[in-house]
Amino acid sequence: MNPDLKRRLLANKKYIIALGVGLELAIGFLFQNIILVLFFLVLNGVLLYLALNSLEMKCFPKSPLRNPELSVKIAHETLPYLRRGLNEQNAEAIARIIQEIAQVAAVSITDCERQLAYLGAGCDRHHPGDKILTEATREVIRTCHHKIVQTQQELNCPLTDSCNCPLAAAVIVPLVCRGKVVGTFKLYETKDGKMSPDLIRLALGMGQILSLQVELAELDHQANLATVAKLDALQAQINPHFFFNVMNTIIATSRSNPNRTRRLLIHFAEFFRKALKSKGNLISLKEEMEFVNTYLVLEKARFGKKLKIKSEIPHDLLDAEVPRLCIQPLVENAVKHGVTPLLTNGTVLIRVNRIESESGDLELLIEIIDDGMGIEKERLKDVLLPGVGSGNGGGMANVHARLQGLYGEEYGLKIKSEPGEGTTVSMRLPYSRVMEQDVS
Repeated sequence: MNPDLKRRLLANKKYIIALGVGLELAIGFLFQNIILVLFFLVLNGVLLYLALNSLEMKCFPKSPLRNPELSVKIAHETLPYLRRGLNEQNAEAIARIIQEIAQVAAVSITDCERQLAYLGAGCDRHHPGDKILTEATREVIRTCHHKIVQTQQELNCPLTDSCNCPLAAAVIVPLVCRGKVVGTFKLYETKDGKMSPDLIRLALGMGQILSLQVELAELDHQANLATVAKLDALQAQINPHFFFNVMNTIIATSRSNPNRTRRLLIHFAEFFRKALKSKGNLISLKEEMEFVNTYLVLEKARFGKKLKIKSEIPHDLLDAEVPRLCIQPLVENAVKHGVTPLLTNGTVLIRVNRIESESGDLELLIEIIDDGMGIEKERLKDVLLPGVGSGNGGGMANVHARLQGLYGEEYGLKIKSEPGEGTTVSMRLPYSRVMEQDVS
């Protein structure tokens, strides 16, 4: 009901009651009976108080101290912390949010062995990292059922004898992930007696929400591990491919020019030293171009003046972050399947620019352009599909899959090609800088 309507209804009922009292008093004075008048005054005073109190309770019921909106607010505030995992640092932030919003005496969060966070009233000897003390908490972990502790004796904290602990009651709720207890969530009161029903409902609701968030965090973690494993597997496919191609190049030059072969072997060893030393999927553009340049030194040793290389890369973009070995396979495709089959000389251009996306975000646009053989139209539509032969699609499909794995389905390679005119392979990346990398 509308609050204004409630107020008008209550006011009208007050007037009706007041009118009734006035009529009763008029009757008493009419019969000139003082006792009857006093009787009416006392009776109607009591009735008026009870009626008004009842009407106000019906029209304006008191909001419970703890309601479902609290759980929603707590869930919203704690989600960013729980998605990072259940540990001491995150548990303390979660406990602080719950205590401030719910206004409870104390909050505790544990894993299955030790306390992760404790805030509020109680003994100052409760610290993160301490072993679980109460049997009630261990019982909840064993049984996977919540427990309501009504008295200080039932709480039975081992530290009660050594400090004046005010905690007297608690509700303990298990935190469950994939059917297995991974910790507990506890709310405390400081007075003996039964826990209030609203506090129990809040604890049970929060236990379910926190359990769900812990499970989501675990799913996120497993998904990240799967993504990293997939990227590493794709990365591993490139290295042997590059290794054997370079070895063939070195073998081809070893008969005609041993000194050049020696220098090429030094470049080759340096390349793989950096590749093995590099950790993670993301490196600076400067590092990636060092891979590319080493590869091109080895390839130019084989093809000589037939292969021309150009690059248009602004110096201030060398600290941009790119996936490791995202450019080298594309250059290799341009060299081996675009330029070298030509009877004449060919050129490969590597061009990098900073652009603005449709949403206004900065992005890195990398283009590998050759004036070589091009790709037939019937093959072009399938060239980025995995497993489409070992020709043009091998390295490009690999890079395409890694880009989408790192940044999402909207990212990946774009290819424009005309048979006999050449090919342009481009990729967009979210622009970010590797600040700690020396790119001078």
